[in-house]
Amino acid sequence: MACSGSICSRGSAFIKKFSNDRPHYLSATINILPTSLANKIAAGEVVQRPESVVKELLENSIDAHARSIAVTIKDGGKTLIQIADDGLGMNEEDASLSFLRHATSKIASYDDLECIRTLGFRGEALASIAAVAQVELKTRRSDDDAGTLIRIADGVIQEQSKTGMSRGTTITVKNLFFNTPARRHFMKSNSTEFKHIYDAVQRIALSHPDIAIEFTSDGDAIANLPVGSMDDRIKNLFGERLFSTLIPIEERTELINVTGYIGKPNFARKSKAEQFIFLNGRFIISRSLNHAIYSGYEHLVEKGNFPFYVLSLELDPHKVDVNVHPSKMEVKFSDEQSIYRIVMAVVRRALGEQEVIPSVEFQQPGSSPAHRQTFGSFQHAEYPRFANFPPIAPSPFTNTPLDARPGGDAQPGRTTPFGLNQEPLFSTLDIPSGSIQYDGAPVALTMDRIIPGQNDTVAIWQLHNKYILTQIRTGLMIVDQHVAHERILYERAQSRFQNAVPSSQQLLFPHTMTLTPGDFALAKELIPDLELLGFQVKVFGKNTLVLEGVPPDVKAGSEATILQDIVDEFKNNQNRIVLDARDNLAKSFSCKAAIKAGDKLTELEMRSLIDQLFGTSMPYVCPHGRPVIVKVALSELDRRFMRT
Repeated sequence: MACSGSICSRGSAFIKKFSNDRPHYLSATINILPTSLANKIAAGEVVQRPESVVKELLENSIDAHARSIAVTIKDGGKTLIQIADDGLGMNEEDASLSFLRHATSKIASYDDLECIRTLGFRGEALASIAAVAQVELKTRRSDDDAGTLIRIADGVIQEQSKTGMSRGTTITVKNLFFNTPARRHFMKSNSTEFKHIYDAVQRIALSHPDIAIEFTSDGDAIANLPVGSMDDRIKNLFGERLFSTLIPIEERTELINVTGYIGKPNFARKSKAEQFIFLNGRFIISRSLNHAIYSGYEHLVEKGNFPFYVLSLELDPHKVDVNVHPSKMEVKFSDEQSIYRIVMAVVRRALGEQEVIPSVEFQQPGSSPAHRQTFGSFQHAEYPRFANFPPIAPSPFTNTPLDARPGGDAQPGRTTPFGLNQEPLFSTLDIPSGSIQYDGAPVALTMDRIIPGQNDTVAIWQLHNKYILTQIRTGLMIVDQHVAHERILYERAQSRFQNAVPSSQQLLFPHTMTLTPGDFALAKELIPDLELLGFQVKVFGKNTLVLEGVPPDVKAGSEATILQDIVDEFKNNQNRIVLDARDNLAKSFSCKAAIKAGDKLTELEMRSLIDQLFGTSMPYVCPHGRPVIVKVALSELDRRFMRT
């Protein structure tokens, strides 16, 4: 089709302008990139952080049939990563070829690619690592008189010689990203990088309990895992206590074999960190399989909680594609629906056999109670009453700061279980109008004042132990009790950080807590900030902390779990968004220490909660952006009842 002259002229003008705007170093010529530059580009996908190096090298050791592997790191892997194994080793020629891109001993033909039985196969890892770090390789086969030493930096071999060593391979990676400063700048703190490396080691340890693994960080022995069964490996990594809460799974079908353990619903945690799926010995990430497992639990796990599970799947390699991403953690199944149904059914049956499905037991006529709901051997119990709500700021509804009110001036019948003397809940002050965005939609949070003289008679109710309802002049105000308390505790935590004046409640009986090495490293880093919040924490041996005091905001009876919950929430926030460490800790603490949906409050507790809510700088949204207050206008109620 012919085009008009004006259109063609405009197109020519655009092309000319585009050409003129191109940087001077670009031309129309197609260039073949130098090998060193191509390797650096490819390393962006293969080597994302120190953990990637550890993962790739561990997989190489396993593919070399190692029976023992030692992992050593310094400064979270930034300064040093060393993997030493007793595998088959390489001769001198293979050792030098191993640093070339797409050089591998795992596959040789397309048929091999269709039937991957090893962890590695792409031939990219060593070339990518050598492109962005200083690498030393020592390797020796059992039949060789001497080993081979190769030193390489920036993708170029600096030295190649003979060396004495026992059978196996030792690879030392120093100064990761030394020649790509931008990548080095974006690495996280040493403790964060250590945590990622520990996760990688932990996954390998769980998927291969027949291999002994030692893990050392900055001279400290983090893990020493001998050869054993899967049971032994789980006990070594997570402790006897967690192992006692697990349900074994074993199902063998013509399509797939499923073995491993799932956690009882009662012991679900707030973090997804302890969920592992292995396919033919490879750790994988699969939304489909995760959903199948959750479907097997149905409604046994409360929303926001996540069960522990370690599942090993064995499948014909011809029926799965692992060549989806350079990380090799994403897979595609040829019959995903059947695998989904099998995994869901296996989980559901295992839970049913353990009698963790909720049941109703009926008593004989005339007996009491008429029925009760059970959940395994654990009874549902109401939460205890909350200890107190320490004041944080002057209330905009009174003339006296909450923390300055004398305890002896309380009005009769107005003293609350929180230790506060109740002033009128509302005053004649106007609350500023405003609007926030929640899930992309505007939520009106306009408040207005109560009729003067009627404040003391305004009723207040708790709906389903979740929402607080009260009348305002133009309608109905609804407050989410959990996020309201979360906002209060968040601002209280921020105030403690800023003023460095912690408030702590000494525990009569200190709690000893044993954490995973990753959580222990994170908790140790957070101890100074935890102390500002009011926690009194001491290091007590390997991976063990002693909790001697907690902030007054912590609910009585939850002291033993609050610190673990905070660490879990801190990790979740780290994975989702980038936060200042103290802001992250304040949000984690407020979320875990706040009252929950389902906690019953007295009228005085509800009034105290709302009074403190309006003493915060932003009472309308919680620290995570959820609305705290919603108003239903009287005119809307009239319209619903057709009174207009």
